[in-house]
Amino acid sequence: MLVSINNPIQATYIFIAIFTIILAVSVRKKKEAGFFPASLTQELKGVAILGVVFFHIGYYLSTDTRFLFPLSIIAGVGVNLFLFLSGYGLAMSSIKKNYSKPQFYQRRLSRLFVPLWIILAVFFALDFFFLKISYPPAYVLRSFFGFYPKANLYKDIDSPLWYFTFILFYYFIFPWLFSRKHPWISAVLIYLSTYLLVLWSPSWLGDGISFYKIHTIAFPLGVFFAGLSASDLSLEAAGVSIPACAREICNFFKLKQVGYYALMAASLAVFGYTAYYSNIGKGTLEELTSLLTVSGIVIFFLLKKFEFRFLYYIGFYSYEIYLFHWPILYRYDLLFRFLPGWLAMTIYLFLFLGLGWFLKKMTDKLMGLKLPGMGLGKEAPAKA
Repeated sequence: MLVSINNPIQATYIFIAIFTIILAVSVRKKKEAGFFPASLTQELKGVAILGVVFFHIGYYLSTDTRFLFPLSIIAGVGVNLFLFLSGYGLAMSSIKKNYSKPQFYQRRLSRLFVPLWIILAVFFALDFFFLKISYPPAYVLRSFFGFYPKANLYKDIDSPLWYFTFILFYYFIFPWLFSRKHPWISAVLIYLSTYLLVLWSPSWLGDGISFYKIHTIAFPLGVFFAGLSASDLSLEAAGVSIPACAREICNFFKLKQVGYYALMAASLAVFGYTAYYSNIGKGTLEELTSLLTVSGIVIFFLLKKFEFRFLYYIGFYSYEIYLFHWPILYRYDLLFRFLPGWLAMTIYLFLFLGLGWFLKKMTDKLMGLKLPGMGLGKEAPAKA
Protein backbone atom coordinates (compact mmCIF):
# COMPACT_ATOMS: atom_id res chain seq x y z
CA MET A 1 0.00 0.00 0.00
CA LEU A 2 1.25 3.48 -0.84
CA VAL A 3 1.92 5.76 2.11
CA SER A 4 1.54 9.50 2.62
CA ILE A 5 4.43 11.12 4.47
CA ASN A 6 3.66 14.20 6.52
CA ASN A 7 6.10 17.06 5.87
CA PRO A 8 8.25 14.93 3.49
CA ILE A 9 11.04 17.50 3.12
CA GLN A 10 11.38 18.02 6.86
CA ALA A 11 11.21 14.26 7.46
CA THR A 12 13.98 13.77 4.91
CA TYR A 13 16.24 16.35 6.55
CA ILE A 14 15.72 14.77 9.97
CA PHE A 15 16.45 11.30 8.62
CA ILE A 16 19.58 12.50 6.79
CA ALA A 17 20.81 14.04 10.07
CA ILE A 18 20.16 10.77 11.94
CA PHE A 19 21.74 8.70 9.19
CA THR A 20 24.82 10.95 9.19
CA ILE A 21 25.16 10.51 12.95
CA ILE A 22 24.86 6.72 12.59
CA LEU A 23 27.62 6.73 9.97
CA ALA A 24 29.83 9.03 12.06
CA VAL A 25 29.43 6.90 15.17
CA SER A 26 30.32 3.77 13.18
CA VAL A 27 33.58 5.18 11.76
CA ARG A 28 36.60 3.03 12.55
CA LYS A 29 40.19 3.00 11.40
CA LYS A 30 40.56 0.74 8.38
CA LYS A 31 41.78 -2.66 9.57
CA GLU A 32 42.26 -4.59 6.34
CA ALA A 33 45.11 -3.58 4.06
CA GLY A 34 45.48 -4.61 0.46
CA PHE A 35 44.27 -3.34 -2.87
CA PHE A 36 40.54 -4.12 -2.59
CA PRO A 37 39.87 -5.82 0.76
CA ALA A 38 36.69 -7.72 1.55
CA SER A 39 35.60 -5.11 4.11
CA LEU A 40 35.63 -2.46 1.38
CA THR A 41 33.48 -4.68 -0.84
CA GLN A 42 30.91 -4.98 1.95
CA GLU A 43 30.83 -1.22 2.49
CA LEU A 44 30.18 -0.65 -1.20
CA LYS A 45 27.43 -3.28 -1.15
CA GLY A 46 25.94 -1.33 1.74
CA VAL A 47 25.88 1.82 -0.38
CA ALA A 48 24.33 -0.12 -3.26
CA ILE A 49 21.48 -1.73 -1.31
CA LEU A 50 20.64 1.51 0.51
CA GLY A 51 20.43 3.28 -2.85
CA VAL A 52 17.94 0.66 -4.05
CA VAL A 53 15.88 0.72 -0.83
CA PHE A 54 15.75 4.53 -0.68
CA PHE A 55 14.67 4.64 -4.33
CA HIS A 56 11.85 2.17 -3.86
CA ILE A 57 10.57 4.06 -0.82
CA GLY A 58 10.99 7.56 -2.21
CA TYR A 59 9.57 6.97 -5.68
CA TYR A 60 7.23 3.97 -5.38
CA LEU A 61 6.07 3.66 -1.76
CA SER A 62 5.67 7.32 -0.85
CA THR A 63 3.01 9.35 -2.62
CA ASP A 64 5.38 12.34 -2.52
CA THR A 65 8.71 11.83 -4.32
CA ARG A 66 10.30 14.61 -2.26
CA PHE A 67 10.63 12.12 0.60
CA LEU A 68 14.23 10.83 0.81
CA PHE A 69 15.39 13.04 -2.07
CA PRO A 70 18.30 13.13 -2.99
CA LEU A 71 19.12 9.82 -1.26
CA SER A 72 16.59 8.16 -3.55
CA ILE A 73 18.19 8.95 -6.92
CA ILE A 74 20.92 6.30 -7.15
CA ALA A 75 19.01 3.05 -7.63
CA GLY A 76 20.54 2.47 -11.08
CA VAL A 77 23.96 3.25 -9.60
CA GLY A 78 23.26 0.70 -6.88
CA VAL A 79 22.43 -1.98 -9.46
CA ASN A 80 25.60 -1.21 -11.45
CA LEU A 81 27.64 -1.23 -8.25
CA PHE A 82 26.25 -4.67 -7.35
CA LEU A 83 27.03 -5.97 -10.84
CA PHE A 84 30.54 -4.51 -10.77
CA LEU A 85 31.27 -6.04 -7.37
CA SER A 86 29.81 -9.40 -8.44
CA GLY A 87 32.01 -9.48 -11.55
CA TYR A 88 35.05 -8.47 -9.53
CA GLY A 89 34.34 -10.97 -6.75
CA LEU A 90 33.70 -13.92 -9.05
CA ALA A 91 36.80 -13.19 -11.12
CA MET A 92 39.13 -12.69 -8.15
CA SER A 93 37.82 -15.84 -6.46
CA SER A 94 38.33 -17.83 -9.67
CA ILE A 95 41.84 -16.42 -10.17
CA LYS A 96 42.89 -17.43 -6.66
CA LYS A 97 41.09 -20.81 -6.61
CA ASN A 98 40.62 -23.01 -9.63
CA TYR A 99 37.12 -24.43 -9.22
CA SER A 100 35.75 -27.03 -11.59
CA LYS A 101 32.44 -26.15 -13.25
CA PRO A 102 30.39 -28.45 -10.97
CA GLN A 103 32.14 -26.98 -7.91
CA PHE A 104 31.48 -23.45 -9.14
CA TYR A 105 27.77 -24.07 -9.70
CA GLN A 106 27.31 -25.92 -6.41
CA ARG A 107 29.11 -23.24 -4.44
CA ARG A 108 27.53 -20.22 -6.09
CA LEU A 109 24.03 -21.30 -7.04
CA SER A 110 23.27 -22.79 -3.64
CA ARG A 111 24.15 -19.43 -2.07
CA LEU A 112 21.79 -17.70 -4.47
CA PHE A 113 18.85 -20.08 -4.32
CA VAL A 114 18.55 -21.23 -0.70
CA PRO A 115 17.73 -17.78 0.78
CA LEU A 116 15.53 -17.05 -2.25
CA TRP A 117 13.50 -20.21 -1.61
CA ILE A 118 13.09 -19.29 2.05
CA ILE A 119 11.81 -15.82 1.20
CA LEU A 120 9.47 -17.05 -1.52
CA ALA A 121 7.98 -19.71 0.75
CA VAL A 122 7.38 -17.11 3.47
CA PHE A 123 5.77 -14.48 1.23
CA PHE A 124 3.67 -16.88 -0.83
CA ALA A 125 2.29 -18.25 2.45
CA LEU A 126 1.76 -14.81 4.03
CA ASP A 127 0.05 -13.46 0.93
CA PHE A 128 -2.26 -16.48 0.77
CA PHE A 129 -3.27 -16.67 4.43
CA PHE A 130 -3.27 -12.99 5.44
CA LEU A 131 -3.93 -11.01 2.25
CA LYS A 132 -5.96 -13.69 0.43
CA ILE A 133 -3.71 -13.31 -2.63
CA SER A 134 -3.09 -16.43 -4.70
CA TYR A 135 -0.75 -16.84 -7.64
CA PRO A 136 -1.01 -19.20 -10.64
CA PRO A 137 0.92 -22.47 -10.13
CA ALA A 138 3.10 -21.74 -13.19
CA TYR A 139 4.03 -18.37 -11.68
CA VAL A 140 4.99 -19.99 -8.36
CA LEU A 141 7.08 -22.68 -10.06
CA ARG A 142 8.83 -20.15 -12.29
CA SER A 143 9.61 -18.01 -9.25
CA PHE A 144 11.31 -20.89 -7.44
CA PHE A 145 13.43 -21.52 -10.53
CA GLY A 146 14.58 -17.89 -10.43
CA PHE A 147 12.96 -16.74 -13.68
CA TYR A 148 11.34 -13.30 -13.42
CA PRO A 149 10.40 -11.85 -16.82
CA LYS A 150 8.19 -9.17 -15.25
CA ALA A 151 8.89 -6.46 -12.71
CA ASN A 152 5.57 -4.99 -11.59
CA LEU A 153 6.19 -3.41 -8.21
CA TYR A 154 2.56 -3.65 -7.17
CA LYS A 155 1.48 -7.03 -8.54
CA ASP A 156 4.47 -9.39 -8.50
CA ILE A 157 5.48 -11.38 -5.45
CA ASP A 158 8.78 -9.46 -5.28
CA SER A 159 9.45 -7.26 -8.32
CA PRO A 160 13.15 -6.45 -7.61
CA LEU A 161 13.85 -10.11 -8.39
CA TRP A 162 14.25 -9.21 -12.08
CA TYR A 163 17.86 -8.66 -11.02
CA PHE A 164 18.07 -12.26 -9.80
CA THR A 165 17.41 -13.55 -13.33
CA PHE A 166 20.04 -11.20 -14.73
CA ILE A 167 22.76 -12.20 -12.27
CA LEU A 168 21.78 -15.84 -12.76
CA PHE A 169 22.59 -15.41 -16.46
CA TYR A 170 26.08 -14.23 -15.53
CA TYR A 171 26.58 -17.10 -13.10
CA PHE A 172 25.66 -19.62 -15.80
CA ILE A 173 28.00 -18.23 -18.47
CA PHE A 174 30.90 -17.23 -16.21
CA PRO A 175 32.70 -20.61 -15.79
CA TRP A 176 32.50 -21.21 -19.55
CA LEU A 177 33.91 -17.84 -20.59
CA PHE A 178 36.35 -16.99 -17.80
CA SER A 179 40.06 -17.71 -18.15
CA ARG A 180 42.40 -17.34 -15.19
CA LYS A 181 45.28 -16.55 -17.55
CA HIS A 182 43.37 -14.03 -19.65
CA PRO A 183 40.78 -12.28 -17.44
CA TRP A 184 40.67 -9.20 -19.72
CA ILE A 185 39.69 -11.32 -22.71
CA SER A 186 37.11 -13.00 -20.50
CA ALA A 187 35.63 -9.58 -19.66
CA VAL A 188 35.24 -8.81 -23.36
CA LEU A 189 33.59 -12.18 -24.04
CA ILE A 190 31.17 -11.72 -21.15
CA TYR A 191 30.29 -8.24 -22.39
CA LEU A 192 29.69 -9.55 -25.92
CA SER A 193 27.42 -12.27 -24.53
CA THR A 194 25.39 -9.63 -22.68
CA TYR A 195 25.27 -7.40 -25.73
CA LEU A 196 24.03 -10.26 -27.92
CA LEU A 197 21.37 -11.12 -25.35
CA VAL A 198 19.93 -7.59 -25.31
CA LEU A 199 20.31 -7.34 -29.10
CA TRP A 200 18.31 -10.55 -29.46
CA SER A 201 15.74 -9.40 -26.86
CA PRO A 202 13.66 -12.59 -26.83
CA SER A 203 10.03 -12.01 -25.94
CA TRP A 204 10.13 -14.58 -23.13
CA LEU A 205 12.42 -12.26 -21.15
CA GLY A 206 9.52 -9.83 -20.90
CA ASP A 207 9.97 -6.51 -19.10
CA GLY A 208 13.33 -7.59 -17.72
CA ILE A 209 15.11 -6.93 -20.98
CA SER A 210 14.51 -3.19 -20.60
CA PHE A 211 16.58 -3.29 -17.39
CA TYR A 212 19.30 -5.47 -18.88
CA LYS A 213 19.82 -2.96 -21.70
CA ILE A 214 21.03 -0.25 -19.32
CA HIS A 215 23.23 -2.55 -17.22
CA THR A 216 25.37 -4.39 -19.79
CA ILE A 217 28.83 -3.05 -18.91
CA ALA A 218 29.10 -3.15 -15.11
CA PHE A 219 29.61 -6.91 -14.59
CA PRO A 220 32.26 -7.37 -17.30
CA LEU A 221 33.89 -4.15 -16.06
CA GLY A 222 34.22 -5.77 -12.64
CA VAL A 223 35.87 -8.80 -14.27
CA PHE A 224 38.24 -6.47 -16.13
CA PHE A 225 39.10 -4.64 -12.90
CA ALA A 226 39.84 -7.97 -11.25
CA GLY A 227 42.29 -8.67 -14.07
CA LEU A 228 44.06 -5.39 -13.29
CA SER A 229 44.12 -6.19 -9.59
CA ALA A 230 45.44 -9.70 -10.15
CA SER A 231 48.22 -8.43 -12.41
CA ASP A 232 50.11 -7.42 -9.29
CA LEU A 233 48.84 -9.51 -6.40
CA SER A 234 52.23 -9.01 -4.77
CA LEU A 235 51.06 -5.53 -3.74
CA GLU A 236 48.04 -6.98 -1.99
CA ALA A 237 50.11 -9.72 -0.41
CA ALA A 238 52.53 -7.09 0.88
CA GLY A 239 49.67 -5.18 2.45
CA VAL A 240 50.02 -2.13 0.20
CA SER A 241 46.75 -0.24 0.21
CA ILE A 242 45.32 2.29 -2.19
CA PRO A 243 45.57 5.16 0.33
CA ALA A 244 49.29 4.46 0.73
CA CYS A 245 49.77 4.42 -3.05
CA ALA A 246 47.77 7.60 -3.48
CA ARG A 247 49.80 9.42 -0.83
CA GLU A 248 53.03 8.36 -2.52
CA ILE A 249 51.79 9.63 -5.89
CA CYS A 250 50.74 12.93 -4.32
CA ASN A 251 54.12 13.24 -2.60
CA PHE A 252 55.89 12.53 -5.89
CA PHE A 253 54.08 15.45 -7.51
CA LYS A 254 54.72 17.63 -4.43
CA LEU A 255 51.00 17.70 -3.68
CA LYS A 256 51.37 15.93 -0.34
CA GLN A 257 48.26 15.65 1.85
CA VAL A 258 46.46 18.53 0.15
CA GLY A 259 46.48 16.68 -3.16
CA TYR A 260 45.36 13.47 -1.50
CA TYR A 261 42.29 15.07 0.04
CA ALA A 262 41.65 17.07 -3.14
CA LEU A 263 41.50 13.77 -5.01
CA MET A 264 38.99 12.44 -2.48
CA ALA A 265 36.90 15.59 -2.83
CA ALA A 266 37.03 15.35 -6.63
CA SER A 267 35.76 11.75 -6.54
CA LEU A 268 32.82 12.83 -4.36
CA ALA A 269 32.12 15.72 -6.72
CA VAL A 270 32.00 13.34 -9.68
CA PHE A 271 29.69 11.06 -7.71
CA GLY A 272 27.34 13.87 -6.71
CA TYR A 273 27.19 15.59 -10.08
CA THR A 274 26.63 12.48 -12.19
CA ALA A 275 24.13 11.04 -9.68
CA TYR A 276 22.01 14.19 -9.97
CA TYR A 277 22.45 14.69 -13.73
CA SER A 278 22.03 11.02 -14.52
CA ASN A 279 20.69 11.17 -18.10
CA ILE A 280 17.88 8.78 -17.21
CA GLY A 281 16.02 7.48 -20.24
CA LYS A 282 18.89 8.12 -22.65
CA GLY A 283 19.99 4.51 -23.12
CA THR A 284 23.73 4.07 -23.41
CA LEU A 285 24.37 7.60 -22.13
CA GLU A 286 22.42 6.75 -18.98
CA GLU A 287 24.53 3.65 -18.43
CA LEU A 288 27.83 5.47 -18.99
CA THR A 289 26.79 8.26 -16.64
CA SER A 290 25.82 5.69 -14.02
CA LEU A 291 29.23 4.04 -14.37
CA LEU A 292 30.89 7.43 -13.84
CA THR A 293 28.89 7.72 -10.63
CA VAL A 294 30.04 4.24 -9.63
CA SER A 295 33.66 5.16 -10.35
CA GLY A 296 33.37 8.28 -8.18
CA ILE A 297 32.12 6.39 -5.14
CA VAL A 298 34.53 3.46 -5.65
CA ILE A 299 37.53 5.79 -5.90
CA PHE A 300 36.47 7.62 -2.73
CA PHE A 301 36.08 4.37 -0.81
CA LEU A 302 39.43 3.11 -2.10
CA LEU A 303 41.17 6.30 -0.98
CA LYS A 304 39.69 6.74 2.47
CA LYS A 305 41.73 5.58 5.46
CA PHE A 306 38.71 4.71 7.60
CA GLU A 307 35.65 2.51 7.29
CA PHE A 308 31.97 2.83 8.06
CA ARG A 309 31.07 -0.22 10.10
CA PHE A 310 27.37 0.45 9.66
CA LEU A 311 27.71 0.30 5.88
CA TYR A 312 29.81 -2.84 6.32
CA TYR A 313 27.03 -4.63 8.21
CA ILE A 314 24.35 -3.40 5.81
CA GLY A 315 26.52 -4.67 2.95
CA PHE A 316 27.16 -8.01 4.65
CA TYR A 317 23.41 -8.65 4.68
CA SER A 318 22.71 -6.79 1.42
CA TYR A 319 21.60 -9.87 -0.53
CA GLU A 320 19.14 -10.84 2.17
CA ILE A 321 17.82 -7.25 2.39
CA TYR A 322 17.44 -7.19 -1.39
CA LEU A 323 15.31 -10.35 -1.26
CA PHE A 324 12.75 -9.21 1.30
CA HIS A 325 12.70 -5.40 1.50
CA TRP A 326 10.02 -4.56 -1.08
CA PRO A 327 7.29 -7.07 -0.05
CA ILE A 328 7.68 -5.91 3.54
CA LEU A 329 7.53 -2.24 2.60
CA TYR A 330 4.62 -2.45 0.16
CA ARG A 331 2.36 -5.22 1.44
CA TYR A 332 3.20 -5.52 5.15
CA ASP A 333 4.28 -2.03 6.21
CA LEU A 334 3.03 -0.73 9.53
CA LEU A 335 5.76 1.75 10.43
CA PHE A 336 5.18 4.38 7.74
CA ARG A 337 1.43 4.22 8.32
CA PHE A 338 1.59 5.09 12.00
CA LEU A 339 4.95 6.81 12.61
CA PRO A 340 6.66 9.95 11.28
CA GLY A 341 8.54 9.19 8.07
CA TRP A 342 11.99 9.87 9.53
CA LEU A 343 11.35 7.57 12.50
CA ALA A 344 9.90 4.77 10.36
CA MET A 345 12.89 4.97 8.01
CA THR A 346 15.36 4.82 10.90
CA ILE A 347 13.64 1.81 12.45
CA TYR A 348 13.55 0.04 9.09
CA LEU A 349 17.33 0.35 8.76
CA PHE A 350 17.85 -1.65 11.92
CA LEU A 351 14.89 -3.95 11.31
CA PHE A 352 16.32 -4.92 7.92
CA LEU A 353 19.69 -5.55 9.57
CA GLY A 354 18.08 -7.87 12.08
CA LEU A 355 16.03 -9.72 9.48
CA GLY A 356 19.08 -9.99 7.23
CA TRP A 357 21.03 -11.58 10.09
CA PHE A 358 18.16 -14.00 10.76
CA LEU A 359 17.81 -15.03 7.11
CA LYS A 360 21.55 -15.58 6.78
CA LYS A 361 21.50 -17.73 9.92
CA MET A 362 18.65 -19.81 8.50
CA THR A 363 20.53 -20.17 5.22
CA ASP A 364 23.69 -21.27 7.01
CA LYS A 365 21.73 -23.86 8.97
CA LEU A 366 20.20 -25.30 5.81
CA MET A 367 23.50 -25.18 3.96
CA GLY A 368 25.09 -27.05 6.84
CA LEU A 369 22.73 -30.00 6.44
CA LYS A 370 24.18 -33.02 4.70
CA LEU A 371 21.60 -33.42 1.99
CA PRO A 372 21.79 -36.79 0.20
CA GLY A 373 23.26 -36.55 -3.26
CA MET A 374 23.87 -32.80 -3.08
CA GLY A 375 27.10 -32.67 -1.12
CA LEU A 376 26.14 -29.49 0.70
CA GLY A 377 28.46 -29.36 3.65
CA LYS A 378 29.43 -26.40 5.78
CA GLU A 379 31.00 -23.84 3.56
CA ALA A 380 32.02 -20.25 4.10
CA PRO A 381 29.91 -17.79 2.11
CA ALA A 382 31.44 -16.47 -1.06
CA LYS A 383 32.84 -12.97 -0.88
CA ALA A 384 31.55 -12.01 -4.31
